[in-house]
Amino acid sequence: MSEATPLEAELRRLIAADGPMSVGHFMAQCLYHPRYGYYMTRDPFGAGGDFITAPEVSQMFGELLGLWAANIWRRMGAPKRFAWIELGPGRGTLMMDAVRAARVVPGFVAAAELHLVEVSPVLRRRQAETLAGAGVSPTWHDDLTSLPDLPAIVLANEFFDALPVFQYVKAEDGWHERRVGIDNERLVFTEAPETLPGLEQLPLNVGNAHHGAILEWRDEAAAHALGKRIVQGGAALVIDYGHVQSAAGDT
Repeated sequence: MSEATPLEAELRRLIAADGPMSVGHFMAQCLYHPRYGYYMTRDPFGAGGDFITAPEVSQMFGELLGLWAANIWRRMGAPKRFAWIELGPGRGTLMMDAVRAARVVPGFVAAAELHLVEVSPVLRRRQAETLAGAGVSPTWHDDLTSLPDLPAIVLANEFFDALPVFQYVKAEDGWHERRVGIDNERLVFTEAPETLPGLEQLPLNVGNAHHGAILEWRDEAAAHALGKRIVQGGAALVIDYGHVQSAAGDT
């Protein structure tokens, strides 16, 4: 067996101390561990990274979103102060293009207080560099709970699809949470002994899923926080990609 990475060693320590952890907790450690997490230690975008997103392909993407935000601001009555928020701003490319396009609407950028929800110190530095010449001064947040109490316009491109997911596996007696444990010195999937409560509330295609099917969903805390924020005044544009309707077992 090859020597464990520092992150794997940390995961093994946590599992040994507390028992098998949920898939969501396991993913959160892999993505956001303060020393070893994927997003905390690198810039994952572009040719030198692992993937690319729409703002990095064409400036038109961010410009369209900037014009949408300016139009929403006018429809809100053009408040003199509002929070312009981006969740998961990547390299800051989308916001840079959005600010440039939105300047065609008089007063919009001057009224905007820019707030970026970003946990990665590496990406925060990259965002600061990108936006240095944009004429705006961002404030960074670890999550949505510290955002100011102002009318809000929110942009979120591929934010929710990067959040950790939780999984349940269909067995004879119902759905059991899928967890990560240790067996023979290896990290393996295992299942919680108890079943998922509220089975009668599941959609029919999920309730009738075949044995071994996997039910998957993301942590709902961020979506709930965003919803509560928007009902206080404002609008959000959330962009993610996937099937219109997934079958039980899809990931």
